[in-house]
Amino acid sequence: MTSPVQARPAESAGRRALWLAFASVVMTFLLPLAGLVMSIFALVVAIRAIPALRSVSKPIGTAVTGIVLSALALPVSLSMAAMQLYLSDELTAYTNCRAGAGTVAAQRDCVQQLEQALHKKMPFLQPGDIRLPFTP
Repeated sequence: MTSPVQARPAESAGRRALWLAFASVVMTFLLPLAGLVMSIFALVVAIRAIPALRSVSKPIGTAVTGIVLSALALPVSLSMAAMQLYLSDELTAYTNCRAGAGTVAAQRDCVQQLEQALHKKMPFLQPGDIRLPFTP
């Protein structure tokens, strides 16, 4: 007689929640929209892991850490995704300009055009406030 197939044991629920929360943090900085989805998924898994861990009398520290990590990644990924969507036209224009720039001077012009476009989109910033982390 064969034994029935079991779902994942409750003992690994906390580790699974923690790994998903860690993945959501990483995805937040790589792909903000994917990080947003992953943060929500990790938060749900971590919350559901607490009763599973309590049912087998295991410590819930890993699940709580997963909740904290995914809860921190959620607003960060939401704000990064919103900013990326808000500035999508400017970033697309910069990417197209950069693709056609064959010299360092042309690349520098692309960066200056991006800075000007960002100042137009966000007038509350003073000239020189935006310091882009990349140079031509």
